[in-house]
Amino acid sequence: MIIQHRDAPHRILELTHVTPDNWRGFVRTKQRNLHTEHRFRSEDRVERIVLDQREMEYLYQAGNDYYFMDVETYEQIVLSRETLEETVFYLTPNLRLRVDFYEGKPVSLSLPKTVDLQVKATPPGMKTASATNEMKPATLETGLEIRVPSFVSPGETVRVDTESGEYLARLK
Repeated sequence: MIIQHRDAPHRILELTHVTPDNWRGFVRTKQRNLHTEHRFRSEDRVERIVLDQREMEYLYQAGNDYYFMDVETYEQIVLSRETLEETVFYLTPNLRLRVDFYEGKPVSLSLPKTVDLQVKATPPGMKTASATNEMKPATLETGLEIRVPSFVSPGETVRVDTESGEYLARLK
C-alpha cells in the first residue's frame, strides 16, 4: 500500500495493529522512505495514493543506472541503483515488470513472483547428493548469492523466488 505521509509518498512494508491492555490501540508501520517505525493513533487519517502503473521491460545497466522501456509507448526511463535497492539482483535483459508512477515520476517497481537465473559459481557437489537436502552457496549471473542443493552445477539455470530470494527449482 502507498500512502501520503508528511507530504511524501511512502510504501508500507510492515503493518502491525497493537492494543496494549487498557490503552488506546495504534498501528505500527515500517515505511520505505523513512526506514523507521511510525505509530498511527486510531484517530489519525492518512490518504491512500492511486498510482499510475505501466508495464515496462528492463533493457540494460550502465554504471549505477538501469534503463527500462514502456512496452506500449517505447518511452525509456532511467532508475538509479539507490532507488532499486535489492531488486537489481533479479533484473535480466528483456524482463517485463510493472513500474508504479506518482505524479509522472517512477516510485517503485514490482517484480514477477519468480525469475530464472544462471548459476555462475558454486563449489562442486557430490554425485549422490540428489538424495540429501544439503545446500551450498551459489553466485548467480546478477551477483545474487543464494543457497542451492548440492547437485546444482555452474552453468545451470535455477528458478528463484523474488520475495524471499530462495532457490525454488533447477531448470533443464
